Amino acid sequence: QVQLVESGGGLVQPGGSLRLSCVASGLSFRNYAMAWFRQAPGKEREFVAAIRPQSGYPSYRDYVKGRFTLHKDTAKNTLFLQMNSLKFEEPTVYYCAAGQGLILWTVADPGRYAYWGQGAQVTVSS
Repeated sequence: QVQLVESGGGLVQPGGSLRLSCVASGLSFRNYAMAWFRQAPGKEREFVAAIRPQSGYPSYRDYVKGRFTLHKDTAKNTLFLQMNSLKFEEPTVYYCAAGQGLILWTVADPGRYAYWGQGAQVTVSS
């Protein structure tokens, strides 16, 4: 049984940093693409970053390039999202996701991911 558990959310001031973690069980990072998505109230879930097992290089949404860093600890089956220079945003839930068979131009499609965590809320406000 696959389980994804996020942690690390919270309240941070604009310009601050947070690190989200996603502990995965029941799957191997060698076989799954792993991704972060986010969803604000009343809005669609949107892609943030992903990494495919065959490439090893993360893909990012343009809005977060240079500020967010995705990396994974394969030995601990844990995915991280380091978020720096955070910009003001309403409370937003960040989700960890896992899927197979993704190619570069499909990693941003939430419908391609079979497994999701429960989410971690991030609020950037002064």
